[in-house]
Amino acid sequence: MRWKDAESRAILRRLFDAAVASADPSAAVLRHLPEKPRGRCVVVGAGKASAAMAAALDAAWPDVDVSGVVVTRYGHAVPAGRIRILEASHPVPDAMSETAAREILAAVRGLTPDDLVVALISGGGSALMVAPAGRMTLADKQAVNRALLASGAAIGEMNAVRKHLSAIKGGRLAQAARPARLATLVISDVPGDDPAAIASGPTIGDASTIDEVREIIRRYQLDLPAAARAVIEAGAETPKPEALPGDVTIIAAPYLALEAAAAEAARSGITPLILGDAIEGEAREAGIVMAGFARSAQSKGLPVRAPAVLLSGGETTVSIGKGPAGAGGRNTEFLLGLAVGLGGAGGIFAIAGDSDGIDGTEDAAGAIVTPDTLARARQLGLDARAHLAAHDSYRYFDALGDLVKTGPTLTNVNDIRAILIL
Repeated sequence: MRWKDAESRAILRRLFDAAVASADPSAAVLRHLPEKPRGRCVVVGAGKASAAMAAALDAAWPDVDVSGVVVTRYGHAVPAGRIRILEASHPVPDAMSETAAREILAAVRGLTPDDLVVALISGGGSALMVAPAGRMTLADKQAVNRALLASGAAIGEMNAVRKHLSAIKGGRLAQAARPARLATLVISDVPGDDPAAIASGPTIGDASTIDEVREIIRRYQLDLPAAARAVIEAGAETPKPEALPGDVTIIAAPYLALEAAAAEAARSGITPLILGDAIEGEAREAGIVMAGFARSAQSKGLPVRAPAVLLSGGETTVSIGKGPAGAGGRNTEFLLGLAVGLGGAGGIFAIAGDSDGIDGTEDAAGAIVTPDTLARARQLGLDARAHLAAHDSYRYFDALGDLVKTGPTLTNVNDIRAILIL
């Protein structure tokens, strides 16, 4: 099977769109509504999908006394009836992130056992809902986030630090909601779908310890503000899982999105192979490794015989370090590494994008790689390896016209990657 460029691009986009559609927050919420309360229902939440989730719940329960407040990323808000929608900054929190956290904590206080708190949690909540612990200021919290994002730490390590420096994360929101019944609906964006790792688990007991956090700080040589160091030195632990009962339901997840993409591939006569939903590590290195899989599949039929598509998800990392950096996110950096690894091999196309529609801080979800990506770039005077070294993948693919722009999708099940081998 030798498809033309346009046909290959079209199938890749169909796979990506099918994966995103499978995580539609409105439909997912309606499939997993908890039992209605005898008293009030207070809806709180944080994340890129929280506003769409809140809108679905409000519309589904016109006969229930519903109120509440959720926070989402700027540009991701939708009307949610009786539930207030706030917007804040991501990935670095701003003043609205702190305002949102304080309002969410206030909304769950003074409830009774007849009341129900529904927490709507999705990726991005860590930055969108910020209540600094101890004497930390918002500026301190912002400095911590910047240090974490530049460190190369895994998302689980980042969240362990965030939880111990927060008055709302790591189960502290659940503590504040007592004695009301608590139901948490989660759209997962993390490897393994651990709800404690999503938005730093505001309603989930935290298994990480202060000693582990100290080791993470040492390992990555994190330069933390004095007030943050004081919180860590004080040694206060987060609430642990055994102390926080509650109903937690994963309503959409990366693996389900990959299965939806696989089904779309099969309908097109392409053999899908899901490599996993928990691919981590440096984005550029992951791209080079995936290029090896693709070339092996094409030449030897291993791990799958063409025509086929290799599907993967998870969250890779871009370690910027202390030097200057260009524009781009982990998906475009993954793709640039992939293109370098493929070296212009014929018959291999790829797409990678963040399911929320925003790769890093740019306006694209990701991009597409074709067999002539490197050649077309050279004609424009672009050097792939130089752009990789400068973490400037966005400008590379922008110059080629190969960015994938969806706008905010109002959901988030992490990255979707598809490598088409013909």
